[in-house]
Amino acid sequence: MTEKHFKQGEVIFREGDWGEALYYVMEGTVGIYTDYGRDGEQMLTTLKKDQCFGEMAVIEAYPRSATAVAMDPVTAFEVSSGEIVEYFKKEPAMIDELMRNFSNRIRELTKDYADVSATIAELSPGEDPSKRSESLIEKIKKFSKAAANKKFETIESVESRKKISEVSHSEGYSASVENYSKGTVIFKEGEVGNCMYDIHFGGVGIYKDYGTPNEKCLVKLGPDTFFGEMGMIDAETRSATAVVLENDTTLETITAGDLKGLFEKNPPKLGMILAHMSYRLRKLTNEYVKACKLVYDLDQAEASGNVSAEIKDQAANYQASYYD
Repeated sequence: MTEKHFKQGEVIFREGDWGEALYYVMEGTVGIYTDYGRDGEQMLTTLKKDQCFGEMAVIEAYPRSATAVAMDPVTAFEVSSGEIVEYFKKEPAMIDELMRNFSNRIRELTKDYADVSATIAELSPGEDPSKRSESLIEKIKKFSKAAANKKFETIESVESRKKISEVSHSEGYSASVENYSKGTVIFKEGEVGNCMYDIHFGGVGIYKDYGTPNEKCLVKLGPDTFFGEMGMIDAETRSATAVVLENDTTLETITAGDLKGLFEKNPPKLGMILAHMSYRLRKLTNEYVKACKLVYDLDQAEASGNVSAEIKDQAANYQASYYD
C-alpha cells in the first residue's frame, strides 16, 4: 500500500487501461468520467474522503470502465492487486466498505434501469409523438442522451466467471449450512433481508409475483452461485422471491457479520463474493446501456420518419433482465 499525491486536473487512470490497483481517498475529490476529454464527456460521480474507487478492474482483472481525475489536490492510498489480501488484514472494515459500495451502485443503477425499461413499455413507435405526456418526452430525451454519450459494447469478464465458478463453494470454511426440500421459500418478495446465500448443491428459482397469476421465473440458479446479497448489505426489502427447486438443496447463509471471519478462514471465498458483486454491476450496466440504446434508436427512427417493423418489434418484445 502506497500513499499517492495527485495534482488538480491530473488523471489517476484512464478508461480502457488495465486495472492494477484500487484507491482509497484520504483527502480531496476525485471525478469519475466516461469519454473524458472527448465529445460526449460525462461525469458519472465524485468521490471524497474515505471512499474507494477502481476496485472493479482489480477484482475482475478487467479494463477500466471510466477515467478518474483529481478535481483538486488528492491524497490517496494505492493498493495493488497483489496487496489486497494484506490490506484487508490490516483494514478489515474495508471489506464492508467495498460490499456497501457495490450495493449502493447496483441499487442506484437498478432504479435507472427500471425507469428506462418502463419508458420502453410506454412507447408506441410510429404513433403521433404529440400525444405523449411531457414526462414521457423528457424520459425519452434523457435516455437518448445517455445512449449517445456511451460507447455500446458487451460487458463481459471471463476472469470474474472463473473466480466465481471454477472452485466449489463448499470447499473450506462455511458460515452456516443447511439442507432444504423442494418448494421451500427461502425469502419472499417484499420481506426485509439481512443475509445472502451460497448454493452448494441443488437449485433455487428467483421469482416475481410468486404464487399469483402473474408469477414469473426470472432465473434458475445452480450450485456455486450467490444470491440475496443486496439484503445482506443494507437490510433492504427483497425484490423477488427465492424458492428451492430440488430436494436436498444445500445453502450456506452469510450475514454481514460473517464477512470478517470468512476472510480470515477462507480468503478465496470473499474474493468470489466480491467478484460476483462486480460482475453483477457490470452485467446490469450492460443491460441498462442496451435499453438506453433502444430508446435512442426509436427516437432517431421517429425523427427521420423511418420507423421500421423491426424496431417496432424490438420495442414490443422488450423484456427487462435484472438477473444473470
